[in-house]
Amino acid sequence: MTQPPSNQPPGGFGAPQDPNQGGMPPVPPAQPPQMPPVPPQMPPVPPQMPPVPPQAPGQPPQTQPGYGYPQQQQQPQHQQPVPPPYGYPQQAAQPGPYGQPQQPGPYGQQPGPYGGYPGQTQPMYPGAPAPGGGSGGGPFKGRTGLVAIVAAAVVLVAGVTTWAVVGGGDDDQPTVAQTPSSSSSATTGPKPTESVDQGDGSGDGGKGGEDDLNAARQEGEAKVNFLTTNDVDLPRNGSEVFGPWIVGDTVVKAMYKGVSGYSLTDGAKKWSVDVPFKLCAAPAQPGANGLMVFGYEESAKDGAKCSMLQQIDLKTGKAGWKKAVPKPQGLFAFSDNTLAIGGNTVTAAGSSSAYGFSLTDGRQVFTGPTGDCKPYAYAGDATKLIAAAQCRTSDVNKEQHTISEVDPNTGKAKWTYRLAATWEVDKVYSVNPLVVSAFQREQKKWSVVALKPDGKVRSEIQGGKDKFAPRCGGGFVIFGRNLQGCTGVAAGGDTFYMATDTAYGTSNEIVAFDLNTGKPKWRSKAPDEQQMSPLRMEGGEVLAYVAPKYDKGGAVATIAPAGGAPKILLKHPVSVAQIESGFFSAGYAYGNGTFVIAAGRVSASNDAEEKETKTMMGFSK
Repeated sequence: MTQPPSNQPPGGFGAPQDPNQGGMPPVPPAQPPQMPPVPPQMPPVPPQMPPVPPQAPGQPPQTQPGYGYPQQQQQPQHQQPVPPPYGYPQQAAQPGPYGQPQQPGPYGQQPGPYGGYPGQTQPMYPGAPAPGGGSGGGPFKGRTGLVAIVAAAVVLVAGVTTWAVVGGGDDDQPTVAQTPSSSSSATTGPKPTESVDQGDGSGDGGKGGEDDLNAARQEGEAKVNFLTTNDVDLPRNGSEVFGPWIVGDTVVKAMYKGVSGYSLTDGAKKWSVDVPFKLCAAPAQPGANGLMVFGYEESAKDGAKCSMLQQIDLKTGKAGWKKAVPKPQGLFAFSDNTLAIGGNTVTAAGSSSAYGFSLTDGRQVFTGPTGDCKPYAYAGDATKLIAAAQCRTSDVNKEQHTISEVDPNTGKAKWTYRLAATWEVDKVYSVNPLVVSAFQREQKKWSVVALKPDGKVRSEIQGGKDKFAPRCGGGFVIFGRNLQGCTGVAAGGDTFYMATDTAYGTSNEIVAFDLNTGKPKWRSKAPDEQQMSPLRMEGGEVLAYVAPKYDKGGAVATIAPAGGAPKILLKHPVSVAQIESGFFSAGYAYGNGTFVIAAGRVSASNDAEEKETKTMMGFSK
């Protein structure tokens, strides 16, 4: 592969989601569909995109769409076994560029019109391009009608598309071109708890239709620690779920107007923090000390801004500081804030403003630049903070995006990488090492590029003829972009990992790419004709989730740095495979030897069904 031009994002990943999509999102089914007793029929093979004309002199080369173009969502015909939401992060999987709420979506839903590109679960995946033109952080072109629609919009159905990476050979040229009205409360004493099936006959398994979740457990299979059902009176259209996150011996998730912690042992509710209005944002992961900041709406009115912040210690359930994000000004003041944590700073950013606050005490530590280049979203980890910005140019049709590492304490850039004109930052798959997804809307091209610690291009990921489908989550964002929250991707040291996307009933693979060359190093095949997806790094190994089939339970596995067959850590009971695969738009967490799967959205057609909706399940040895 030739070296990409300086500060030019590499290309060749394919086409993002249809940039022309818009209007009211589809309404999700009243109750998440259940997995059929027999394997569904393989969907017809989607048509392939026609070849793209050769690049013009001085312009980023065009490659056949494939590797990562988010697709327009399609309502699923049925629920198939669900591997980790690629993206949500799970949050709940976290939403994609503009406003497509992205949450982890069910694995194996039918691909979009482009056949398959690194997809998003949009309303629940890695940032697909926003509807109606315009980019994730800058001027929203043609947004007037969309703003009116947003007020009445209901939550989207999780959908998944795949990316088919084409090209990437040595001869390919890169294209890379106010205080709440009522205070939050933390309660550690008695409180209504979710209905819990402890899986050993002592729970209330009959409520969910299971007499004893562990009665049919076979030798070598994991134990079902708990199965919880919904105990929250939700609005008519249901609610998105943020999380789950495991902190110590507690698993935490947030939904509607509350954040709750549950025992990993039996699923009993340990604490709960309530907020006065609907939750609307959360970082992909809490800070290193277990501190988390949630965003909630400023009022109960339709279209209320996501501008209120509430800090919570996820270890103890103690509510800390709360404050309002300064009101945005100017033409794009309607943008929603998205949240990220980098070091000891939590950021709140949208199309018109960006702020950094101390994670510890809520003190404002910086205001994002307001000049020609404005940050519109951030990504972070325990030590680093990455900013995506849009820059003003002399040609309004040629948006200029940048990615920068900034000082978490001041917001000042340490270095800046400038993408080619009209390319947009989509997702940050990994902060350290830094791996960024970018797309070109009009030409429907996608690229994944690795950057060095100084911001120079390290490599472009060469996907070959494989198809990939990272899934991302993060809540319902109309105007804004979450950069993190993806599963189906992981990175550590000199290696980037991504899962291929194959038809239901066939084994997919996790492909390891050398970050120094962008080329594949090895492949690891999923067991038993199942689907396997990386969740994150576990030490020096890749932690992966193996999705259940109608006759196979799910599993948690690791893959060694040198590759080889996955090593099973937890083998989930076959007897609960249908329950495990039935969590709508699922999110995942693993810690302290326990794997938790949680619904990414909870809704039902009536109150009785709402109370019986399964919300979370835990497994351990």
